[in-house]
Amino acid sequence: MNWLATAIPSSDRDYYQKARDRQAQLTKPPGSLGMLEEIALRLAALQRSETPSVDHVWVSVFAADHGVAEESVSAFPQVVTTEMVRNFVNQGAAINVLSRYVRADFEVIDVGLIEAIDCQGVVVDRAGNGTANFSEQAAMTCEQLEKAMNAGKAAVTRALHQDARLFIGGEMGIANTTSATALAAALLAIDAVEITGAGTGLTEAQVEHKTEVVQSSLEKHQSVLESPLKILQYLGGFEIAALVGAYLYAAQQRLPVMVDGFIATVAALSAVSINPQVKDWLFFAHCSHEKGHRLVLRALEVRPILDLDMRLGEGSGAVAAVPLIQMACRLHNEMATFAQARITTE
Repeated sequence: MNWLATAIPSSDRDYYQKARDRQAQLTKPPGSLGMLEEIALRLAALQRSETPSVDHVWVSVFAADHGVAEESVSAFPQVVTTEMVRNFVNQGAAINVLSRYVRADFEVIDVGLIEAIDCQGVVVDRAGNGTANFSEQAAMTCEQLEKAMNAGKAAVTRALHQDARLFIGGEMGIANTTSATALAAALLAIDAVEITGAGTGLTEAQVEHKTEVVQSSLEKHQSVLESPLKILQYLGGFEIAALVGAYLYAAQQRLPVMVDGFIATVAALSAVSINPQVKDWLFFAHCSHEKGHRLVLRALEVRPILDLDMRLGEGSGAVAAVPLIQMACRLHNEMATFAQARITTE
């Protein structure tokens, strides 16, 4: 994975200042558009453009199964992962509806379903037949970790070939909230009880059981969890590793990213732990209903665009935020200045 060492470019401060100067001249009180102004400033600096734009959006949903599902940590059976992949292909999921609304390019990638799926329309880039049960052993081998991260890199490459201006990574995998919870706990050095939530709808007793599974796994692997990549290898999922790879490579290639909910944000935390410079290229779409999401956002010191109590995953919250980021660009590019509108400022 030599590509992980590639430098990530910084945003351009000159373009940031140019954008800020323009905002000061638009026909509105300074700061009156709040976060929409800051979004436009950031995009101008990242894209090195006086007219930032994210009109072309690319959505990649990574799907994989988790061995830790054997521990009864999810409200749904593992077969749902494959069934949802078919639903994505048939354009019937929430992410499909939202992607159509913003006219995004959409793809779903089998990065490690428990059995390979014979379904036209699925991008096949597999790291294995689901991860191992991380409560018993490492979730994946070093080779599988590399394959999964490269699947994310490949998705970004496809997006770039189609001239995408914004990348969104979604995920699907029964029990992946458990994996994300374990990852976040390890990366933040906290106990499982502080961050474990209900996922797709666990009862209080089931959450307690899930907490015990996560905590015992953290204790079992404590001696080897010495780096972000090791943490990802031992506790992660193939789809989460793919997201980490996608975020890192997108930043290397100057492609802004919209990060979805809890699982995607934990992937972002992993990516930032590997290379802090990636954070400049990440926009955080929303704060989900999942217990640990607000905690991870706070650890990253970022402010999400939306707070709608969503907890679906798939990239749905990220796509829901796209119209706002597009509006931010249009406001910045198309509003009249005081001089153009002949409005007195003194």
